[in-house]
Amino acid sequence: MNDTIAAISTALGNGAISIIKVSGDDSISIVNSIFKGANLNKAKSHTIHYGHIYDKDRVLDEVLVSIFRSPRTFTTEDVVEINCHGGIYVTNRILELLLVNGARLGEPGEFTKRAYLNGRIDLTQAEAVMDIIESKTKNSLQMASNGLLGETKKVISEFRGKLLYCLAQIEVNIDYPEYEDELQVTNEVLLPTIKDLINDIEGILKKAEVSKIIKNGINTAIIGKPNVGKSSLLNALIREDKAIVTNIAGTTRDIVEGQIDIGGVVLNLIDTAGIRVTEDVVEKIGVQKTKKVLNEADFIVLVFDYSTPLDDVDLELLEITKNKNRLIIVNKKDLSQRINLNLFDDYLLISSYDSDDINLIEQSIKKVYSLNKIDYIDPTYIGNTRQLAKLKIAKKQLMDALTAINNEFPVDIVAIDILNSWTSLGEILGEVSGDDLINELFSKFCLGK
Repeated sequence: MNDTIAAISTALGNGAISIIKVSGDDSISIVNSIFKGANLNKAKSHTIHYGHIYDKDRVLDEVLVSIFRSPRTFTTEDVVEINCHGGIYVTNRILELLLVNGARLGEPGEFTKRAYLNGRIDLTQAEAVMDIIESKTKNSLQMASNGLLGETKKVISEFRGKLLYCLAQIEVNIDYPEYEDELQVTNEVLLPTIKDLINDIEGILKKAEVSKIIKNGINTAIIGKPNVGKSSLLNALIREDKAIVTNIAGTTRDIVEGQIDIGGVVLNLIDTAGIRVTEDVVEKIGVQKTKKVLNEADFIVLVFDYSTPLDDVDLELLEITKNKNRLIIVNKKDLSQRINLNLFDDYLLISSYDSDDINLIEQSIKKVYSLNKIDYIDPTYIGNTRQLAKLKIAKKQLMDALTAINNEFPVDIVAIDILNSWTSLGEILGEVSGDDLINELFSKFCLGK
């Protein structure tokens, strides 16, 4: 934390500009040593300066340099950003000069890690930075932005406050029993409070199911026999020819994936090999993969052929998917009917080449998942996996407290479970954490962030 770090903050590749970020006590003087223009050591904070980067006596690039002085910066340290031309070679050469002149190459996520360690942001806000970068829809972006603005911190802090108040009352009773005017905290007094706290945390976790869909999308498998039009349907939904389409059964032998945005939620589409009895070794492997995908998918699009009678394989697919979220599609409506539609409770009759039918499929999927209602992103939505795991642990610890009360354990024993829950919630914010957790978390960030 006492050294100065530098890294490329923009994607490495040819483009209009690249940004190289430097943070630390010596950041301004290091950049000033390779910059010719204004004297950066005397420059005011939050100013931009035109000039050139020099490699000894040779001009390397024409640049704009932004100066941000501590503490009003992202890391709370002195920060310099060099805006250079976006060539791979020139960007790397400027970075190399910074390293030669005293900077150290920043590790993945180290700028955000410094912001956290210096108290500029808490751990939920740090994780929200990465969630913003990885956002794929307007809703996932809004949820991540709420986290960055401190909404997640607010929810957790308020809940921890309730636990702390409860603990304080217990401690006053234990340490100062002579204060008769204080509320005497007994198991009978604690019982409704603990029940209310459990209800509150269950409400947060219930919203997390929606949060998970917003952040990660819905893993959707397109399942059916060979040649029912699964690949055509995938291509139609993602609006591109990604899967090979022929009238030869068994053309798709491996998994083909694509994504679409439906109602602010990503549908992770998987076109699978058709399920049938086959002696082809390669096709057998594809069928095995399909069955695995079927078991792991959140949602099944089950496709049948309007022009083909149902057989034992079709009936088996209906049976093994009956307890999953699914949408039954009967494709190829432009052909002569040979399928018995009476075996379906609900289905869509479509042609994968009809755009109106494709829109109808999207509306049906929205209806299954109530996606039309996910227009307002509640600030209390928490979709981060690590945070949710800690919330579940905190809930279990409150349940342990409830069990202790029901078993008439002493109040000071009940307080241990309440304290454990308070500590688990503190780990969400990073107020209680180990070095290993912090290092692991920030290692998943991109370089230069």
